[in-house]
Amino acid sequence: MKDKILNSMQKFAKAMIGPVLFLPIVGMLIALTAVFTNTTFVKEGGAIWVTGKFFNGMLSPIMGNLSILFCVGIAMGMSKKKKAEAAFISIMSYILFLGANSKWLELSGKIIKGDTASALYGTGQTIQLGFHVTDMGVFLGMILGVLVAIVHNKYIDKEFSGAMAPYGNSKFVFVIMIPVVAILSIGTTYVWPTIAAGITALTGFMSSAGAAGVFVYGFLNRFLVPTGLHHLIWSPFLYSAVGDQMIINGQNVIGAKPVFLALLNDSTISIMPDSARFLTYGLVKTFGVIGVALAFYFTAKKAKRSNLKAQLIPSTLTAVIAGITEPLEFTFIFAAPLLWFVYSVIDGLFQMFVYLLNVRVCATNGILDFLVINLPAGIGKTHWPVYILVGLVEIVVIFLVFKFMIEKMNLRTPGREENDADAVIDLNENAAKVKQDMKSANKNNSKANNDDEKALTIIKALGGKANIVTVENCFSRLRVDVVDNSLIDEEALKGTGAAGVVKKGNNIQVVYGLSINKIRTIVDEALDRVE
Repeated sequence: MKDKILNSMQKFAKAMIGPVLFLPIVGMLIALTAVFTNTTFVKEGGAIWVTGKFFNGMLSPIMGNLSILFCVGIAMGMSKKKKAEAAFISIMSYILFLGANSKWLELSGKIIKGDTASALYGTGQTIQLGFHVTDMGVFLGMILGVLVAIVHNKYIDKEFSGAMAPYGNSKFVFVIMIPVVAILSIGTTYVWPTIAAGITALTGFMSSAGAAGVFVYGFLNRFLVPTGLHHLIWSPFLYSAVGDQMIINGQNVIGAKPVFLALLNDSTISIMPDSARFLTYGLVKTFGVIGVALAFYFTAKKAKRSNLKAQLIPSTLTAVIAGITEPLEFTFIFAAPLLWFVYSVIDGLFQMFVYLLNVRVCATNGILDFLVINLPAGIGKTHWPVYILVGLVEIVVIFLVFKFMIEKMNLRTPGREENDADAVIDLNENAAKVKQDMKSANKNNSKANNDDEKALTIIKALGGKANIVTVENCFSRLRVDVVDNSLIDEEALKGTGAAGVVKKGNNIQVVYGLSINKIRTIVDEALDRVE
């Protein structure tokens, strides 16, 4: 039972990360529009200002309609086959819900007066795509996405004969979704206000928990990385009402990160909202990993330091610049689990220190993301220089703690292996690949042939094509559901550039770092599953 629940959570987390992969790009571009429309630097009404306003108007609706994105992304991610059809059904189901819920509110006499989202703010109802509906935020998309996937997986192969033949497969799935959505739209009218009260209570608890709450949030966000379930920690705070909800410029903005981005160029506020405490988990990605790398280098055997340095530098840069930490972290997660626990504790503590120092930055990825988003906001609203100072202290603390523990406990971290070979655990296989990812090189036919060979090697290491059920990916991992996990060849996977392999039942996660998009593409092509 426990494994079944964990497996379901893994599948949901895997599906949910699909739409989230695009949001950092949108966030950085919105931050750039804040620069273009900042009247401190540009003239209001000028060409640059107009350009900034135009693109801000284009990009902001993405953050304002996350519920739809999650509905489609989760339906696609959790569907086992014909994903495009599942996505299409999810869109239709979403529209069905809006129409049904709006009409039921009217028929039941529960509709609250108000023609805009701002007028209805705090009432439990809102205006979405022109419909007056129950305000469920991104949870509506998540619930519908899961329901569509469940019905799709069960009935997508259902076929009829005779005159009913045209109504099988995806059409039958849609037919079933009509009564499902009808029941959901009526049920939420009565049930969701209670759930919303629970969400409000949770938000209030996190606010009252203060520094302790930030520590727990930061600790779990890092500690659960090996399981892949850390996405379930940060995503509700970043993109749902659990994190924050405000009316900004007449729009109902939901989630800590969308709120932060919407306030970037708002001259009426003196400091970013308190919900920014959920946006500092990039601290360890930008600074902490440097301390880890330095500790590994100075505790390594002298004969291995030269080789180790060549491997640590690209992996550390990957984390600092892009926020992808797994290539470095997977070198000690399993080799020194106590070190991983302490590392997570330190991360939680330093996020807590940032909060106590009243820092209000958005730092969820690497240094590039941090600079693009926070510099336009200004020092007064964010206190970002303090964040950098705290990060520099974190480098020193992690270095000293790691160096002490590694030497005192004789931990087998990179460069401290018993054998005399120059090989270094995990990083050795991954370093060349990470270096290659950080460069822009021309592709040629030889590389294409190598890609084909690598894809076949990965598929074979996963137990062969017949053993693979589904293939997905997140920011840094290939996430694969298999029939039999005993067929997985971890060493062969590491030989293709993987920094580590996580096995949770029949859910396999192979960590590739920055190269994950390329890996996913070549594997899909080899499996003939590109849709």
